[in-house]
Amino acid sequence: MVLLRVRYLPSSILKKTFGIRSPRLLSVSTTQTDECGIPLTSTWSVTELLSSYPKPSISSQTLNRLHDLAALIPPVEGTSAHAKLREEISELVRLVEAVKLVDTKGVSVSARWDQEDADKWSVESLPKEIPEGQELLKHAARTENGFYLVDADRKKKLS
Repeated sequence: MVLLRVRYLPSSILKKTFGIRSPRLLSVSTTQTDECGIPLTSTWSVTELLSSYPKPSISSQTLNRLHDLAALIPPVEGTSAHAKLREEISELVRLVEAVKLVDTKGVSVSARWDQEDADKWSVESLPKEIPEGQELLKHAARTENGFYLVDADRKKKLS
Protein backbone atom coordinates (compact mmCIF):
# COMPACT_ATOMS: atom_id res chain seq x y z
CA MET A 1 0.00 0.00 0.00
CA VAL A 2 1.26 3.49 -0.79
CA LEU A 3 0.25 6.65 1.05
CA LEU A 4 0.35 9.89 -0.91
CA ARG A 5 1.96 12.55 1.24
CA VAL A 6 1.04 16.17 0.58
CA ARG A 7 2.73 18.95 2.49
CA TYR A 8 1.05 22.30 3.09
CA LEU A 9 2.22 25.44 4.81
CA PRO A 10 -0.16 26.77 7.48
CA SER A 11 -2.35 29.62 6.20
CA SER A 12 -1.03 32.01 8.84
CA ILE A 13 2.57 31.59 7.64
CA LEU A 14 1.61 31.88 3.97
CA LYS A 15 -0.41 35.02 4.61
CA LYS A 16 2.35 36.61 6.70
CA THR A 17 5.18 35.64 4.35
CA PHE A 18 3.66 35.71 0.88
CA GLY A 19 0.28 37.44 1.27
CA ILE A 20 -1.47 34.19 0.30
CA ARG A 21 -4.74 33.49 2.09
CA SER A 22 -5.16 29.76 1.41
CA PRO A 23 -2.79 26.80 1.81
CA ARG A 24 -0.67 25.98 -1.20
CA LEU A 25 0.60 22.60 -2.29
CA LEU A 26 4.36 22.48 -1.77
CA SER A 27 5.38 18.91 -2.51
CA VAL A 28 4.00 15.45 -3.15
CA SER A 29 5.74 12.21 -2.22
CA THR A 30 4.80 8.59 -1.69
CA THR A 31 5.36 6.68 1.52
CA GLN A 32 5.18 2.91 1.95
CA THR A 33 2.56 1.82 4.50
CA ASP A 34 1.48 -1.41 6.14
CA GLU A 35 -1.93 -3.04 5.63
CA CYS A 36 -3.49 -0.63 8.17
CA GLY A 37 -2.20 2.46 6.37
CA ILE A 38 0.49 3.22 8.96
CA PRO A 39 3.70 4.56 7.37
CA LEU A 40 6.65 2.16 7.60
CA THR A 41 9.10 5.05 7.95
CA SER A 42 8.73 8.45 9.55
CA THR A 43 7.04 11.01 7.31
CA TRP A 44 8.42 14.13 8.96
CA SER A 45 10.79 15.21 11.70
CA VAL A 46 11.13 18.13 14.06
CA THR A 47 14.62 18.75 12.65
CA GLU A 48 13.23 18.94 9.11
CA LEU A 49 10.46 21.28 10.20
CA LEU A 50 12.79 23.57 12.14
CA SER A 51 15.32 23.74 9.30
CA SER A 52 13.00 26.18 7.53
CA TYR A 53 13.22 28.65 10.44
CA PRO A 54 16.12 31.07 10.92
CA LYS A 55 18.80 29.86 13.30
CA PRO A 56 19.48 32.22 16.20
CA SER A 57 22.96 32.78 17.57
CA ILE A 58 23.58 32.70 21.31
CA SER A 59 26.45 34.88 22.46
CA SER A 60 29.05 33.69 24.97
CA GLN A 61 27.87 36.47 27.27
CA THR A 62 24.29 35.13 27.18
CA LEU A 63 25.54 31.59 27.81
CA ASN A 64 27.56 32.77 30.81
CA ARG A 65 24.55 34.69 32.14
CA LEU A 66 22.36 31.58 31.89
CA HIS A 67 24.96 29.63 33.84
CA ASP A 68 25.12 32.34 36.51
CA LEU A 69 21.33 32.30 36.87
CA ALA A 70 21.38 28.50 37.19
CA ALA A 71 24.28 28.60 39.69
CA LEU A 72 26.46 26.57 37.32
CA ILE A 73 30.01 26.92 36.07
CA PRO A 74 30.02 27.52 32.29
CA PRO A 75 32.40 25.61 30.03
CA VAL A 76 35.57 27.49 29.13
CA GLU A 77 35.11 29.70 26.07
CA GLY A 78 36.78 28.30 22.97
CA THR A 79 36.43 24.64 24.00
CA SER A 80 34.38 22.07 22.12
CA ALA A 81 32.05 21.78 25.13
CA HIS A 82 31.36 25.53 24.94
CA ALA A 83 30.69 25.39 21.19
CA LYS A 84 28.44 22.33 21.53
CA LEU A 85 26.42 23.93 24.33
CA ARG A 86 25.96 27.16 22.34
CA GLU A 87 24.75 25.08 19.38
CA GLU A 88 22.28 23.09 21.52
CA ILE A 89 20.86 26.18 23.19
CA SER A 90 20.52 27.88 19.79
CA GLU A 91 18.43 24.91 18.61
CA LEU A 92 16.23 25.16 21.71
CA VAL A 93 15.69 28.87 21.07
CA ARG A 94 14.77 28.05 17.46
CA LEU A 95 12.19 25.52 18.70
CA VAL A 96 10.68 28.02 21.15
CA GLU A 97 10.49 30.71 18.47
CA ALA A 98 8.77 28.26 16.09
CA VAL A 99 6.21 27.36 18.76
CA LYS A 100 5.56 31.06 19.40
CA LEU A 101 4.64 31.47 15.70
CA VAL A 102 1.73 29.02 15.95
CA ASP A 103 -1.57 30.84 15.48
CA THR A 104 -3.80 29.83 18.41
CA LYS A 105 -6.69 32.20 17.71
CA GLY A 106 -9.92 30.29 18.02
CA VAL A 107 -8.31 27.38 19.87
CA SER A 108 -9.86 26.60 23.21
CA VAL A 109 -8.33 24.52 25.96
CA SER A 110 -10.38 21.45 26.70
CA ALA A 111 -9.62 19.71 29.98
CA ARG A 112 -11.05 16.29 29.25
CA TRP A 113 -8.74 14.40 31.59
CA ASP A 114 -11.32 14.69 34.33
CA GLN A 115 -13.85 12.81 32.20
CA GLU A 116 -11.42 10.28 30.75
CA ASP A 117 -9.82 9.37 34.07
CA ALA A 118 -12.90 9.68 36.24
CA ASP A 119 -12.82 5.97 37.04
CA LYS A 120 -9.24 6.21 38.34
CA TRP A 121 -9.76 8.73 41.12
CA SER A 122 -12.41 10.14 43.37
CA VAL A 123 -12.82 13.42 45.21
CA GLU A 124 -12.32 11.56 48.50
CA SER A 125 -8.85 10.42 47.45
CA LEU A 126 -7.64 13.98 46.84
CA PRO A 127 -5.85 15.74 49.70
CA LYS A 128 -8.09 18.05 51.71
CA GLU A 129 -5.49 20.79 51.85
CA ILE A 130 -2.66 21.16 49.39
CA PRO A 131 0.41 22.74 51.03
CA GLU A 132 1.78 25.85 49.39
CA GLY A 133 4.13 28.73 50.05
CA GLN A 134 5.98 28.62 53.37
CA GLU A 135 4.35 25.29 54.30
CA LEU A 136 6.50 23.57 51.68
CA LEU A 137 9.71 24.54 53.50
CA LYS A 138 9.12 21.81 56.09
CA HIS A 139 9.86 19.22 53.37
CA ALA A 140 13.28 20.71 52.53
CA ALA A 141 16.47 19.09 53.78
CA ARG A 142 18.01 22.48 54.69
CA THR A 143 16.46 25.91 55.22
CA GLU A 144 17.53 29.19 56.74
CA ASN A 145 15.33 32.19 57.60
CA GLY A 146 12.47 30.96 55.40
CA PHE A 147 14.65 30.13 52.37
CA TYR A 148 15.81 26.84 50.88
CA LEU A 149 19.54 26.19 51.21
CA VAL A 150 21.20 24.51 48.25
CA ASP A 151 24.80 23.75 47.42
CA ALA A 152 25.92 25.61 44.33
CA ASP A 153 28.98 24.90 42.24
CA ARG A 154 29.19 28.39 40.81
CA LYS A 155 32.05 30.78 41.43
CA LYS A 156 31.71 32.91 44.52
CA LYS A 157 32.04 36.62 43.87
CA LEU A 158 34.29 38.53 46.23
CA SER A 159 32.74 41.69 47.66
